[in-house]
Amino acid sequence: MGNKILNKEIQDYINANLNTDLHSLLLKKSPFPEVSMQEIVQQIKGKQVAQKKFPFLLKEGIIFPPQLNLEQSSSEKTALYKSDLLKGKKFIDLTSGFGIDAYYLSQNFGEITLVEQNSELLDIVEHNWNTLGKKATFINQKLEDFLSENKEIFDVIYLDPARRDNNKNKVFLLEDLSPNIIEIQEKLLFISKEVVIKLSPLIDLKYLVSVLPNIFRIEVVAVKNDVKEVVIFLSNHNSGKIVCKCLNLESEEPGFEFQFNDEENAVAEYSEPEKFIYIPNNSILKAGVFNLISEKFKVKKLHPNTHIYTSSQKIINFPGRIFEMEITDAKQIKKKNQFNIISKNYPLKPEEIKKKYGIKDGGENYLIFTQSKKGKIILKSV
Repeated sequence: MGNKILNKEIQDYINANLNTDLHSLLLKKSPFPEVSMQEIVQQIKGKQVAQKKFPFLLKEGIIFPPQLNLEQSSSEKTALYKSDLLKGKKFIDLTSGFGIDAYYLSQNFGEITLVEQNSELLDIVEHNWNTLGKKATFINQKLEDFLSENKEIFDVIYLDPARRDNNKNKVFLLEDLSPNIIEIQEKLLFISKEVVIKLSPLIDLKYLVSVLPNIFRIEVVAVKNDVKEVVIFLSNHNSGKIVCKCLNLESEEPGFEFQFNDEENAVAEYSEPEKFIYIPNNSILKAGVFNLISEKFKVKKLHPNTHIYTSSQKIINFPGRIFEMEITDAKQIKKKNQFNIISKNYPLKPEEIKKKYGIKDGGENYLIFTQSKKGKIILKSV
């Protein structure tokens, strides 16, 4: 493809077709002999993804890689958050991919190195960084080869391991990733003071702690209540204590920070529903600190397996949604009324509940179908 895709006529065609159906476009012949329709569609798809995921790249002269590389890239929002956590002189990204994380994480560093084994992808990243006026050293090499030859020491190493196997199936255990983090952790810590690794939101935190003895921090990062990534921090100079932080970006909810083992010693209080109902955000649920939330915020759980909490007085700074609700009876739910349905620790899913009671979805009111220690209950917003 090269830089031919940046010709003004081709770019005008791309911009004019940003809302065109891509499948129908692929059936057409390219109006430009120097680039294929597949290459044109690749750029259209890239701009569509960039509008939501990394709008800072919506500038003239930017080239976008194939769709898989776009999918595997961090969003601008999560990368920008992580950038505030790191600083130093020398930063290296050993799995740079499309370079979104590296672009932001390296903002507080003087020297930046990007390692990527895909030469075509690295050429695109180097072109884009030059276009954006950002400097770095670009190395086209396999991570393992780089580590075996490298003599430099870095302040921070960053990795976002590939989470697909040879058959393109998703994987998330450390030993199944590429590179295998368990195998190279000592080598990484030998050449850097700190190692930061982005992992799948599906990863089990207890498993991580059991296989990586040098973890000193874990961040569970959600955006609009959708857990996007688990980020771990390794160092040879940790105190043995692991700090965890749960965040829900693009919300007004506060972050929640705790020591990793705090949940083991926390004791939850239980109660039937009181005036206020609390549902923790998904970063909290991912961390599994169900008793700790009860203890720290002085809210009571409804049931050991129901991660819904209650109190008679409103707790303002709770990291999740807060409702004012009352217990209702199934007979009081009228058909064709409109509700948002939440089902937790309840035998029926929201779609099944809507069908059973003839409820329309949406509106401003909520019904929560759940379970307290006394049995199944329905809560209605007031």
